[in-house]
Amino acid sequence: MDVKRFLELIQREFKLFFNNKVLLMLFLGAPVLYGVLVGHVYQQGKVTEMPVIVVDEDNSSLSSSFIDMLSDNESIQVAKVLPSLFDSKDVAIQYDATTIVHIPKGFASGVQQSRLPEVTVFVDGANTLTSNTALMAVNVCAMTLKAGIQIQSQMKRGVPAKVAAQQYEPFKTTIVKQNIRSGNYLYFMLPGVLITVLQQVLLLGLALSFSSEFEGNTFAELVKKVSNPIGLILVKILPYVLMSIGILLLYWAFGKYYRMPLQADFGRFVLCTFVFLLAVCFIGVLVSMVLPSQLKSTEVLMVVATPAFILSGFTWPSSLMPGWVQAIANVIPSTHYLRIFRLLFIQHAENYHTNKPLIALTIIMIISFVLAVAVLWWKIRKLKQADKQQQVKV
Repeated sequence: MDVKRFLELIQREFKLFFNNKVLLMLFLGAPVLYGVLVGHVYQQGKVTEMPVIVVDEDNSSLSSSFIDMLSDNESIQVAKVLPSLFDSKDVAIQYDATTIVHIPKGFASGVQQSRLPEVTVFVDGANTLTSNTALMAVNVCAMTLKAGIQIQSQMKRGVPAKVAAQQYEPFKTTIVKQNIRSGNYLYFMLPGVLITVLQQVLLLGLALSFSSEFEGNTFAELVKKVSNPIGLILVKILPYVLMSIGILLLYWAFGKYYRMPLQADFGRFVLCTFVFLLAVCFIGVLVSMVLPSQLKSTEVLMVVATPAFILSGFTWPSSLMPGWVQAIANVIPSTHYLRIFRLLFIQHAENYHTNKPLIALTIIMIISFVLAVAVLWWKIRKLKQADKQQQVKV
């Protein structure tokens, strides 16, 4: 092959590339999109303003000073101050707080009388990163308060400041770790990755559902057998829903093999899983109808599915992401399903705590279904009109 022909072939490949608008958009746009998305997700570089719940049963000036110190720490923010521990876990879940700080009754008087009162810090280990950050911040505030009390108390007695800091501990800090199973990185990461993979394989499989019919010129034959748009969609997604049950059973087997305890309300889990599967399936068939090319629909759904885990908030708090990134994450079904999984299996929350993500999944499911039915109805109508025109010509 001479140089001239080689250059002509290279030029031909460039023309083919630039004539394929979808490939051009993906090749040039995807790196930019992922760079912007991932960059904005982790832009802060560190976890800040993590919500904590404070239970102040003492209501003293000393406890107020401790709360003020917690509020001033950049890593955490006091989301709510409660009068008792009653329902504190539910409030913590409501505010996505990983830490509850319990200041007992008689805290100030106990410090003054050297009775060594105990401040208890309940840490939810559902997310290792955020819980450790919040715990470290609370510890810093507690140690600072201890040092201040020590020095002030001893100096009143004429003890030099350097010696005063070594005299005694004014109060104890006890850490109670909850949901510590997620401290095992396997238990924390494996379910999230597997759920994201399930979403991706469903999207990629259903990307071919209608586009393969369009490319193979078999859509008209399919419509003759089932002309109802809803019936057609059900025919396409039902095999994938059934196969997904097999995949979920495989995931359950993984949990047994790796000795991961998976205990939750089975009925609630089934309901949430069913809505999640339908939402993903309807998105897949919708894209497959809008882009009647197997390659194009697959490429587009790969772009959608690839950053799903990063945007879900499963490993990095979604509250630290910009609003527009959160908006993108909220239209991806796995974002809400991973939230439900964490609430049910890791945090052992009550069922009503899953209402919000379940409603979000339901909205995605309904909108995708309605759009899919509308697009399919239009395509069937267009096909029938073309058949009538052809019969008139004949």
